[in-house]
Amino acid sequence: MLCADLVDVEWHDSSGRLKRTVANLEDISHSGACLQLDVAVPAHTTVRINHPRGELVGTVRYCVYREIGYFLGVQFDSRSKWYRRNFRPLHLFDPRRLVSRREGKEGPAESEG
Repeated sequence: MLCADLVDVEWHDSSGRLKRTVANLEDISHSGACLQLDVAVPAHTTVRINHPRGELVGTVRYCVYREIGYFLGVQFDSRSKWYRRNFRPLHLFDPRRLVSRREGKEGPAESEG
């Protein structure tokens, strides 16, 4: 799901110091998320994404710099999955709904997931 919301992110750097920053949540699914940050976080680093009703824990799979910041791909741990009922980002959009509308169909039923 495409989304836009600010979340708190924390991780430990290579010397073990706790780092924290605010990130823009760009997209999210049951298994992972894409975050935009002002700082780089190395691949294979464990991160915690804190939201109002809890946290999601995962591993950075990639960190790439684009013109407006660093984009991190985070794969959630097996015990940490995103469900809309637990955390609904401020702006959440399912791009599949556009395809359905173009085909003249009603959008797919949103799963509670």
